Amino acid sequence: MDFNTHTDLSKAKFLSPGWLFTLAWKNMWRNKSRTLISMAAVFFSVLLSILAASLKEGIFNNLIKNVVSFYSGYAQIHQRGYWDEQILDKSFEWTPQLAQKIASGSNIDSYAPRLESFALASGDQITKGCLVVGIDPDLENKITALRQKITAGNMIEKRDREVMLAEGLAKRLQMQVGDTLVLIGQGYHGSTAAGKYRIKSLLRFGSPELNQKALFLPLLLAQELYAAENRITSCVLSFKKAPLLESSIGSIRDQLGTEYEVMSWGEMMPDIKQHIETDTENMNYVQGILYLLIAFGIFGTWLMMMMERKRELGMLVAIGMQKRKLILLVIAESILTVIGGCILGMIAALPVVWYLQKHPLRLGGETGKAYEKFGFEAIFPTSSDPHIFWTQALTVLTIGIVLSLYPIYKIIRLNPVTAMK
Repeated sequence: MDFNTHTDLSKAKFLSPGWLFTLAWKNMWRNKSRTLISMAAVFFSVLLSILAASLKEGIFNNLIKNVVSFYSGYAQIHQRGYWDEQILDKSFEWTPQLAQKIASGSNIDSYAPRLESFALASGDQITKGCLVVGIDPDLENKITALRQKITAGNMIEKRDREVMLAEGLAKRLQMQVGDTLVLIGQGYHGSTAAGKYRIKSLLRFGSPELNQKALFLPLLLAQELYAAENRITSCVLSFKKAPLLESSIGSIRDQLGTEYEVMSWGEMMPDIKQHIETDTENMNYVQGILYLLIAFGIFGTWLMMMMERKRELGMLVAIGMQKRKLILLVIAESILTVIGGCILGMIAALPVVWYLQKHPLRLGGETGKAYEKFGFEAIFPTSSDPHIFWTQALTVLTIGIVLSLYPIYKIIRLNPVTAMK
């Protein structure tokens, strides 16, 4: 075998991926301190990025959960046209077959039928308009945790002939648990709705508006009051996986047909949705600044590495190593360093995110009291959604690989004589 043939074979072997990454791996650990510092920069970048993204998603998911647990649920089913004109004449029949069809959805966690209307509530001396909501107590409690909002008295039962009153409304009417109030309104198809009921309990809602006007009674009693036997105005839905909300709503729409409308909480409360979207955009800017800081941190390690290896690289070029081979070697080292830091960062982030999810950051003092006053949990939990880990790790990996263009640029411009001085 002549010299040229041997050189060609060596060249082919050097350019093979397996041999290249083996050499790069060995070369990385010739200077352990330098490699560990470079990995540490990527490690802390991934850890910080995952924590920031996890907190952002966890906070907004918790905010949405608080909003929908007030009253609306994640979605509602109505007779088509009901949301534009909320009257009893646009109610629909609630049958076991319809309930079974709704419950059969793969992402449905729970559902609660309601009959909603308005009436005049009268005490001894004062009369005030109120929102009357007929509910199935057990099903309603699964979605809005109504039992936890009781401040006096006990939860109503399905067959009770008693009502639950919001604290603000009770205060306006000057009534307490055990008092009797009179409801007067208009029933289904224009019939007269009137009844006299004992107050079984008082409720406190985080929403000031709801706290000033809400009155709950068993669904059967509400249907009797409004002469709307077996009818409801809405069915409130809760989902097992909130991120699949839109696809789940689409599936329910297809299943129920055009007779019904299925609306998400965002469609029913566009102002709150817009507020959350605005805050999310602001957090995205913060995340962008974080990525910029991460880029500077990683670039600093690459800069340090090139300064330390300047003489070494100059010597390799001086003894005949082609720059393109040297570039491939440095790229391989950069990729291994960044991937190693990303994997370690993801592993380290797992227990931290899990801990902050089980023991979330809690606001104290006046700020915490303000949150709780409006029915929001004064906590900042994290989200353990797997896509957060992969997305943030891939983002930092991309930043690291892009910044490895700097060593490539320095090798292309490398003058071996100057470098070895």
